[in-house]
Amino acid sequence: MKITSTNIGQPTTFTWNGAEEQTGIFKYPVEEPLQLTRTDVKKDTIIDRVHHGGDNKACYLFSADYYPYWKEQYPTLAWDWGMFGENLTVTDLDEAKIRVGDVYRIGEALVQVSQPREPCYKLGVRFNDQHILKSFIQHAHPGTYVRVLEEGAVKKGDAVVLVQRSENTFTIKNFFELLYAKQKRSEMIQLALDNPAVPEYKKERFKKFL
Repeated sequence: MKITSTNIGQPTTFTWNGAEEQTGIFKYPVEEPLQLTRTDVKKDTIIDRVHHGGDNKACYLFSADYYPYWKEQYPTLAWDWGMFGENLTVTDLDEAKIRVGDVYRIGEALVQVSQPREPCYKLGVRFNDQHILKSFIQHAHPGTYVRVLEEGAVKKGDAVVLVQRSENTFTIKNFFELLYAKQKRSEMIQLALDNPAVPEYKKERFKKFL
C-alpha cells in the first residue's frame, strides 16, 4: 500500500432540514505532509467530535482503487482525491485482508487499524445525493479508521508497511458486514468481542445481539 494523496478540509456550511450546519467532509489534496496526532490530523477540520476524531478515529484511510467505480456512478461531480472525506487516499487497500488490530508504519507515524467508516448523511451532502449511503453500504469497501500509536508526519508517496499482524482474524470487511447484517452471526460477534482492538463501545453494541 502507498499514499496517493494527503487530504484536509476547511469548515463548509450547508443547509440540512432548514437549518445551517457545518462539516469537514469536503477534503482536498495538499502537497505538504500531514501531521498525525493521537486524536486527529493537525490542521484538518472536525466539526462533530462525538462521531469523528478521537482515539479510535484519529485518521481515515480510503482506497484509491475504488475511485473509478464511483466516478462511473457520479460522472458529473468535480472529482479529486479526498471525495470520501479521507485524510489518506491509499492504493491497494483491501478491507478483506486488513485485520482490526493490525499495526502499520506510515512515514513517521505508527498506526493501528480500529474500525470501518460508517456513512452518515454528510457523505450524501458531499455527493449531493443521500442515496449514496445505501450504495456505499452495498459496495462494502468502507476504508478504515486508525489509532495513532506514535505521532508523526506522513506524505504522498509514503509506503503503508505492516509492522504487526493481529492474531485475531476479524477483518475490516467482517466488521463492516457485521454492523449492517440483519442477521448477525454469533461466531462473528464473538470474534469481534475477542479482538482487543475493537472499540469498547462497538463491543457493547454487538453484545446486545448475542
